[in-house]
Amino acid sequence: MLVQLAYGKSNLEIELPEDWDVTVVEPHFVQGLANPEQKIRDSLLSPINALALRDFVKPGNKVGIIFSDISRPTPNQVILSSILEQLADIPKIRVTLFNACGTHRTNTNKELREILGDKLVDSYKIIQNYASDARTQVYLGKTSFGHELWLNKEIVACDVRILTGFIEPHFFAGFSGGGKALMPGMGGLRTILGNHDAKNISDPNATWGITHGNPIWEEIQEVALRIGQIFLVNVTLNKEKQITGVFAGQLNVAHEKGCAFVKQTAMISVPHPYDIVVTSNSGYPLDLNLYQAVKGMSAAAQVVRTGGAIIVAADCWDGIPANGLYGSLLRESKNPRELLNRITAPGFLEQDQWQAQIQALIQLKAKVFLYTKNLSDEQIHSALLEPCHDIEATLSKLRKHFGPQTSICVLPEGPQTIPYIAN
Repeated sequence: MLVQLAYGKSNLEIELPEDWDVTVVEPHFVQGLANPEQKIRDSLLSPINALALRDFVKPGNKVGIIFSDISRPTPNQVILSSILEQLADIPKIRVTLFNACGTHRTNTNKELREILGDKLVDSYKIIQNYASDARTQVYLGKTSFGHELWLNKEIVACDVRILTGFIEPHFFAGFSGGGKALMPGMGGLRTILGNHDAKNISDPNATWGITHGNPIWEEIQEVALRIGQIFLVNVTLNKEKQITGVFAGQLNVAHEKGCAFVKQTAMISVPHPYDIVVTSNSGYPLDLNLYQAVKGMSAAAQVVRTGGAIIVAADCWDGIPANGLYGSLLRESKNPRELLNRITAPGFLEQDQWQAQIQALIQLKAKVFLYTKNLSDEQIHSALLEPCHDIEATLSKLRKHFGPQTSICVLPEGPQTIPYIAN
């Protein structure tokens, strides 16, 4: 059996014996729209529960358009070009493009040109979020969850904020898209730390496919709705990164419709837990580093049995990465239990602890192996993981350990598929 795992900019092919007990789980494939530009244009003219974008934005308004950073496959050029076409009467000097980096590193000029195109980069002012720089932020009081609300002061100063992005299942916010463009996308570190704290991450509703009742998502929505005029433009994508749907208009209703669409295609039931789960992290650009690859591990963890094993294939061309505290949190702990104890200790609060916390929880359930060509064995061990140089060989070794009846599940598209145990 040949299986193609999404890995980097090209697939990784693995061959498994036909007599093994292997189940391949993928999203239901949806064909890309024949004319996505026209669909976006139509959605901006007839949005969900909102005025047409050209009427929503008033003459003289200062407009902020938030776009996804290099770690997301959002088709920014297509979306932003369509939006700006509808805002042709607004002077360019009154339009600013905001890169929703959250706590991620800012993008290089080359990367900005890759995701936006030369025309947009050369024509518009671009502001990237620096979550750790309080000088770029404004304090807006506290949320109902008791967290300080700090947002980029330039986006707050806009009269209208257009939130763009793509909707996919998210491992602790339920689904991406929606208000996430604003927070954590344009949030201050103190706000992101509060929203992603150990208590919220530990909440059973802070997981794949759950929005209402999920404290992380609920606070994200609260922040977005508090900030003033918001217009949402979200899309859905298939495995070929083609646009399959457009959801534009009022934040709550448009995002909910998009989430429902994704849930129908990405949430797949399986009959039982598996001894071994092989997963990707959905390929480029989603598998750019190990931090992002925790999403693939989390998808696999939904259907691996306690005491089982996970093999995740991620390109990691951006390393651990070097920025942020995720790597140091891992290096400073001897094992996943010590890491989890440290993060959940009263008063502990550090950037990236959410990713390390989820990784630790996964590793307390199953052993995790990492296949990548861009990290050394030493780096992988420092991240508390086991190196995998050959997926087929590692599977054979694990199968000998678990026995001839070993059950294997493969997630070729990683977290683009969210498997769950039936019943």
